[in-house]
Amino acid sequence: MLILKRIVHTTIWGGPKISLLAGVEGDNIGHLYSLYCREGVSNEILNGQWKGRSLNEVFPLIKDKVGMAQYEYFPLTLALTEAQENLSIQVHPNDEAAQELEHRARGKRESWYFIDAPTSGTIINGCTCHDKEQEMLMIEQGRFMEMADTLAVEQGDYVFVEPGTLHAITAGSLVFEIEEGSDFTYRFYDYNRLDSQGNPRELHLEKATNALDINLKSVVKAYNGHEIKEKTYSTKLINNIELYTNESATLECFTLVKGTMAADSIKVLPGSTVLLWPGEVLDARQVSLAFVSKIIEDKI
Repeated sequence: MLILKRIVHTTIWGGPKISLLAGVEGDNIGHLYSLYCREGVSNEILNGQWKGRSLNEVFPLIKDKVGMAQYEYFPLTLALTEAQENLSIQVHPNDEAAQELEHRARGKRESWYFIDAPTSGTIINGCTCHDKEQEMLMIEQGRFMEMADTLAVEQGDYVFVEPGTLHAITAGSLVFEIEEGSDFTYRFYDYNRLDSQGNPRELHLEKATNALDINLKSVVKAYNGHEIKEKTYSTKLINNIELYTNESATLECFTLVKGTMAADSIKVLPGSTVLLWPGEVLDARQVSLAFVSKIIEDKI
């Protein structure tokens, strides 16, 4: 197994909830990355033969053994995400748009499990536009709030965001986020917020417009004891079990959210991910909430 060190990411829209849940220091924490694998930013491995090295360094050494040879980076990103304020209204590209706009093979799918629901009871999801002409008119006139539709969510809900869907989590939300390891996010609207240097945050209207599919909207799902499978990854909610065994043929990502756990004689903290080799077993007797995520699609 590989136990990963958490990465704290402060944002202008983050808040105090992650600090309280996961016992990390800092204000305005927007993300606590339990798994992030990119050059320059990647989790440190805390145990075993690769202790002290980054996952990004080690992944090329192990990916052939677990059916991930085709991936340049570990193909999932996992995080606790808090929105003390509304996030920007945005869209991610699908695979075709990523190839056209970024010359990369893969776009970005993502899912949220709502640990805390938004204060308003709704998130931004989908468009109110009826056709392309109305979409372009609204964009030209900057009517982004009018353009954005909403979806009602409650604590414990699961929402999958298909690439091309207009979306944003809203103030009060605390979620466990599962997403493809892709960095492509195109902002339509950001409430005229300023960055730390006092400049308006960058928007990406041309790319966002090209990536948007006005017909896409998400639906609310529930785990109900079952694994939820999307096109490229699956997740399942874990609680009230004694042992967890990776019965798959690939690495599984066991992310602790609430409770306590030890792995390889190391205390695992909330917001941490342990990568399990096929056949490995974890003692999960004191885990009250965790998620297991894995890649399930092997074509590019």
